[in-house]
Amino acid sequence: MSPLGDSPAERAAGLRSELERHNHAYYVLDAPTVPDAEYDRLFRALQELEAEHPELLTPDSPTQRVGGAPVPELHPVRHAVPMLSIRTETDITAAGALAFDARVRNALGLGAEDAPIEYGAELKFDGLAISLRYEQGALVRAATRGDGETGEDVTHNIRTMRQIPLRLSGLAPAVLEVRGEIYMRRDDFDALNARQAETGGKTFVNPRNAAAGAVRQLDPAIAARRPLSFFAYGLGEVVGWALPPSHWDVLNELARAGLPVCEHRARVAGPEALAAFHERIATLRPSLPYDIDGVVYKVDRLDLQRQLGFVTREPRWAVAHKYPAEEAVTRLLGIEVQVGRTGALTPVARLEPVFVGGVTVTNATLHNQDEIDRKDVRVGDFVIVRRAGDVIPEVVGPIARKEEVSRFDLLKEYPVCPVCGSHVVRGEDEAVARCTGGLFCPAQRKQALWHFASRRAMDIEGLGDKLLDQLVDLGLVKSPADLYSLDEACLAGLERMGQKSAENLRAAIERSKDTTLARFVYSLGIRNVGEATAKDLARHFGKLEALLAADEEALQRVPDVGPVVAASIRQFFLEEHNVQVVEALRQAGVHWPDLAPSAPVAGPLLGKTLVLTGTLPTLSRDEAKALIEQSGGKVAGSVSKKTDFLVAGAEAGSKLDKALALGITVLDEDALNQLLSE
Repeated sequence: MSPLGDSPAERAAGLRSELERHNHAYYVLDAPTVPDAEYDRLFRALQELEAEHPELLTPDSPTQRVGGAPVPELHPVRHAVPMLSIRTETDITAAGALAFDARVRNALGLGAEDAPIEYGAELKFDGLAISLRYEQGALVRAATRGDGETGEDVTHNIRTMRQIPLRLSGLAPAVLEVRGEIYMRRDDFDALNARQAETGGKTFVNPRNAAAGAVRQLDPAIAARRPLSFFAYGLGEVVGWALPPSHWDVLNELARAGLPVCEHRARVAGPEALAAFHERIATLRPSLPYDIDGVVYKVDRLDLQRQLGFVTREPRWAVAHKYPAEEAVTRLLGIEVQVGRTGALTPVARLEPVFVGGVTVTNATLHNQDEIDRKDVRVGDFVIVRRAGDVIPEVVGPIARKEEVSRFDLLKEYPVCPVCGSHVVRGEDEAVARCTGGLFCPAQRKQALWHFASRRAMDIEGLGDKLLDQLVDLGLVKSPADLYSLDEACLAGLERMGQKSAENLRAAIERSKDTTLARFVYSLGIRNVGEATAKDLARHFGKLEALLAADEEALQRVPDVGPVVAASIRQFFLEEHNVQVVEALRQAGVHWPDLAPSAPVAGPLLGKTLVLTGTLPTLSRDEAKALIEQSGGKVAGSVSKKTDFLVAGAEAGSKLDKALALGITVLDEDALNQLLSE
């Protein structure tokens, strides 16, 4: 008899319960209970069971978190209990806490002889407010705050977040609306921006904007790739649950039900204790892994909250106590550069130490050469320093100059990378200067390896971010070629890796040796070279040697390769370090069949550009793309005047609207197949 039960229904319920327990341990408690391989085994077992018995599939199954079709639009949701804002205390000193307490005591009719009021003190997160509606313990809807009365239904995206349980543990009232904050950790934000920059995608200004944008995506697959987090901090509508007597107890119950609740909270008595909490968090703030812009005080007893009520749609029983504006003046002693994960060289100001927002600052970002020129910042200036986004100090601008000195010129000061010695270049239309040693530069190592191993590149299954971090941090892998010298014993000794996982990864690394020239070129991470361009280069040159020898003029003979892309390719292969890594990969056994150079692709779609949108009846997106390219066509990501056809499936979105507006021919799957057969 299986420990999970004898019948399929019992086994499915047991697997769901076990997977959610592991999810909670990993994503909420940060205390993994099983290796990744074991989790994957349980997950596959549940998938297979649900496939064999479709009647057992439930909306709260862990297998249903990701994979839904994009929604055509975000629908409005009227909140049963409004999501109101809270008042901000204008006095940012300790007196602000005393003023709030005085207002509360006055509203309750308490005198000096009465006991101090108990409060809950929490962090004020810099994220996006969300309402999670659970019915009979199961998540049925997630909605943004909106205007407080009406928000937007974002359930399809919130279901992708493993921190948020699809079913509560031990708590199943008829209705329980949990209010909280969606946010993005700073390290997750930095990693996301690095991936976006590497693939030519949009980078985000700050974690809050990135989180808000992810929550409001139409396609849940996009949201699933964004590293979102969540903290619960209150309730909306509640039906069928006898509420605990205090806000503190409510948060404890939510935590017991499997929801993340911030550890940095306190239940205190009296205004002096509130002020002490405000001061303590100010000291802690720089070391927090996420952004906050203040703290929140709430009267703890729920009966007193009801007695105090609301004024002008704000609760009398709560207030936000923010922190002071974080700016200071100091002297700019010098300018150096830091090399980021994507090779970007960021100028950094070296400052006379200055205390800003609870921390001593000695370095601040100057962003790029254009910002230095625009602000006219020079060494020796007295400058204003601000803690931008509560994370990275930045130089706002100069206020006084003792003597005239020349302006900093990044390319002149740093013609080669300070980390690896490769050449530094700046594109004609780019603000950022970059190191060209992408495969060799230690600063870019993790990003280069992540891209190299990704599914559309060398497709090394099982080689994820955390494992790559270990391999690099332990000095086991310094370039992509080193991956091929890893043995099973070495891999099995890594954290969260067992013998079976090591065998599987070693087999995946070995399989990746057999590839195509297009995949190999794409895996190198050459700036401005995506999948389509890599395929064009492979078709045009046929052999890697011909591509390595091509000058910019020859490169521009490749379809859709212009001066910017040609310069990026040439700069990459002119860097000796990169060529050495390429040769090391070939020595390690990576190989592909050569093609006939400049072989034209025949077919009915030769020279045509198509865009795919929606879900086709029988073809996946990759299958449709492959058929189009085999027939000589090119698949673009967005609709423009250059688009010849839009292939539209079910739930086509804004691309269809744009195509119709531009008069572009729209095809369904049958029409596409007919065109391909001509």
